[in-house]
Amino acid sequence: MKPVRLPAAATNLLPRWGLLALALLYILPGLIGRDPWKNEDATSFGIMWTMAHGTLLDWLTPNVAGLALPAESPLAYWFGAICIKLFGWLLGDPLAARVSTIGCFLVASLSIWYATYLLGRRSGAQPLKLAFGGQPEPKDFGRTLADGAFLIYLGFLGLLLHSHETSPKTLQIALVAYAIYASVRVFDQLKLRHACRLGLALGLLVLTYGWLLPVGILIGLLALALLRQEMVPLRLILLVSLPLAILPVLAWVIALRTLLPDEAADQVGIWMSWNIYQLNWPTLNALKFFLKYGVWFAWPAWPFAGWAIYAWRRQPRSLHIALPLAFFIPLTLLVLLNVHSEEGMLLPLLPALAILAAFGLPTMKRGAINAVDWFSVMTLTTSAAFIWVGWIAKETGWPAQIARNAYKLAPGFKPGFEAISLIIAALTTIGWIMLVHWRISRRPSVLWRAVVLSSGGVILCWVLLMTLWLPWANYGKSYAGVARQIEAKLPSASECVQSNVGTAQRASFAYFGNVRFADERGQRCDYLLLQDDISNEDAAPMLRQYPGSWRVIWEGRRPSDRDERFRLYRRNGG
Repeated sequence: MKPVRLPAAATNLLPRWGLLALALLYILPGLIGRDPWKNEDATSFGIMWTMAHGTLLDWLTPNVAGLALPAESPLAYWFGAICIKLFGWLLGDPLAARVSTIGCFLVASLSIWYATYLLGRRSGAQPLKLAFGGQPEPKDFGRTLADGAFLIYLGFLGLLLHSHETSPKTLQIALVAYAIYASVRVFDQLKLRHACRLGLALGLLVLTYGWLLPVGILIGLLALALLRQEMVPLRLILLVSLPLAILPVLAWVIALRTLLPDEAADQVGIWMSWNIYQLNWPTLNALKFFLKYGVWFAWPAWPFAGWAIYAWRRQPRSLHIALPLAFFIPLTLLVLLNVHSEEGMLLPLLPALAILAAFGLPTMKRGAINAVDWFSVMTLTTSAAFIWVGWIAKETGWPAQIARNAYKLAPGFKPGFEAISLIIAALTTIGWIMLVHWRISRRPSVLWRAVVLSSGGVILCWVLLMTLWLPWANYGKSYAGVARQIEAKLPSASECVQSNVGTAQRASFAYFGNVRFADERGQRCDYLLLQDDISNEDAAPMLRQYPGSWRVIWEGRRPSDRDERFRLYRRNGG
């Protein structure tokens, strides 16, 4: 027996303008008005910027200002570089590159919405018919579940920062979501064109972040077709989707071997080796990592998703449960088999988890829904209050201890009042108060009531951080200031600089400081830029790697970084 029994009133639709407003409030803050930040954000921007202003070699072999990164797949960087080409003159290169991030967010959101809608209107997912009628129509039920899945997706705590970075991960999660949508179409309509879309999504995933994840998805879908004993989807996936998935990768390899025969062997070989290196035997540490970070990373979806699996346990082959699991299970195994332990590996799990959680909404008990609501209200309202108090302290100096802590983390930062940021933050806070009042006073019976506060509260905190605290965060995470100091010490932009700096620093110095780094062919330069630890007083061991006699002409670091340090040397006699 189906576990869902609902009146039509529970499927009242969320206004389209409300969904659009939430989407804009979610994605725009954090993209506008900031520099590329350290680590992956700056590195990815550096590859895109190098491509946009480089040659064919730069487009086919990802690199940061001449530093080759052969393990990187190129697709996400192509999109960012194209956006720089198209919009860089108008928006500036960093913001232009983030246009691709907005596109990825839209693809992921729409794919999750439509996949949930299609699954939700299937006969196997419909609520039980009520004795005197009044149950929701299939389309209304599907749209309400789709709204819930979209809200859950916006509420993922682990997605917030990653969805605003200039990174291949944003494209990866978008393509995973689209692959879910295409898979629903394949099993639902058995059409050739949908199998083509699935194959294209898998092939583009290979060009985004390697072939391990698409292979896992393919295995999950084949297992699903066998479990449901559906031979037509099985044949479509094997005979149409799989060959098409190979084509984009084959086209890239052929282009490399044809246009750049000298670089092709090294590029493809290292790229393949990097993919294989990701696999390892499952370890206890990997399991601990998954459980430790997955609990908060996937909040608020995992309680609803777990309940959906339990509630539908008597219909485990139903497509609305089995298909999300066909993605979630193999991708979880890949996380457990991966040699690295970093949060970004969990991102591909989120689209399937959001869809699965949406089907837990109709079956959740009122007490459990209220518990999630109150937890969200108390936790996120308290967080928002701390953000406001911290900002007041930063701007006014009171409370004094909080102000001291803020400036201790960013020494030298000078506050500045920004009216537009304050207005946006105030209006968003008022909107949150109105949302909480509506939820508590009216106690609506609609399905999406269980997640609207979680999503709204997460968006509130993000907007506050990216308006009130953005200048402070940008000051601490950007290398722009250091880059301009280095530029001032170089006599001209034509001077080449040897260096050992990381990829994020190299990208920032090349873009903000117009530093022309030496190529990897032993080019002789009169300037040397070294990155080391602040505790390292003796740079002689590092200097021995660079022939010649050197003298220090500049030393500096980001004010917020207590460990990192940069030294600029000039060759004696140069």
